[in-house]
Amino acid sequence: MYNFPIGVIIDSFRTDLVSAVKKAAEVGAQGIQVYATSGETAPENMNAAKRRAFAGLVADNGLVISALCGDLGGGGFAFPQNNPPKIEKSKRIIELAKELGTDIVTTHIGVVPEDTSSDRYKVMQEACFELSRCADELDAHFAIETGPETSATLKVFLDSLGSNGVGVNLDPANLVMVTGDDPAGAVYNLRDYIVHTHAKDGRQNFYVDPDIIYGMKSSDIVTSDSFIEVPLGEGSVDWDKYLSALEDIGYKGFLTIEREVGDDPEKDIRKAVSFLKEKMGA
Repeated sequence: MYNFPIGVIIDSFRTDLVSAVKKAAEVGAQGIQVYATSGETAPENMNAAKRRAFAGLVADNGLVISALCGDLGGGGFAFPQNNPPKIEKSKRIIELAKELGTDIVTTHIGVVPEDTSSDRYKVMQEACFELSRCADELDAHFAIETGPETSATLKVFLDSLGSNGVGVNLDPANLVMVTGDDPAGAVYNLRDYIVHTHAKDGRQNFYVDPDIIYGMKSSDIVTSDSFIEVPLGEGSVDWDKYLSALEDIGYKGFLTIEREVGDDPEKDIRKAVSFLKEKMGA
């Protein structure tokens, strides 16, 4: 029915880099996403030889890189005093992505306010405007992950940038867990910007202000019992409706599995691959 390639965030395996890449191939994924914010895959820790070696490892296992994750935490780009080094590191991650063969870096930017005249809105807008221009120059995309705000609010923000350099990494679970937004509706709202998606599922137990969850009040992301991440197919995401919406808008990119909790992530990832293949009629 559908033909979306399946990816895996290899950090979800919670093992070393080489083993994680091999596991991604073993579970039947076609691509991988990898964190590039710290450790051995951060730009500053990957010289030319290490970049070639990693690209070779991925290719040797029959995989491609769907995206890098460039989430630098600390409230995203909501705090102006923290933005200059974050912007510069984000640019280096975009450059690394291009060298490794992908056009996409995903990240959280903080919570976009509904009030377009607020100081925070302007600070985030300025940071994303600069990153959009960098991405445009490199023919790349700095992709904002959905969840902290509704898709309608995010679309207004993206429209204000006047660029496709900043796009969207659509995470359906974040939408249902945090804002209670409809993932399929988000697909239609953000159709002009979606360049990558996460395959994740969850439920909202009760509502908590996203500003609290995403560190707008204290610069620390809060692990909240207001929501729960669950294996694919066991949460509130309507996968039939969501996948149909992606097909309807002509999306051709990855469904990249993310599993941030659970005692046996490899088992959950294998289940997620099977779940997606079944939904796609494979």
